[in-house]
Amino acid sequence: MFSQSYYLILSKADGRYLIAQPDTGDDSAGTSYLLMFREHFDALSYLNTHGADVADRFAVESVSGTQLKGLLKRWGFTGVGIVQDPLVPQIEFLEQD
Repeated sequence: MFSQSYYLILSKADGRYLIAQPDTGDDSAGTSYLLMFREHFDALSYLNTHGADVADRFAVESVSGTQLKGLLKRWGFTGVGIVQDPLVPQIEFLEQD
């Protein structure tokens, strides 16, 4: 996981990253997962499929695996959500230790 690059979607307006807040049915309010894509074109496909009308307000940024821990800590994310299929979307959630 740390040896490859990932792609993140961020807002051009305020620099915030696109996150997922899964509804787990319990009181785990405030849990947020940073959405990551393995390929640049997957991030663009996700934007064009699920937010075509606002896609121009977002940018795709690459991040190395070694930068992830610091980014998660700085923004206070619970973990990451790796998007397996941007069209469905199918997401694998991983929590940081």
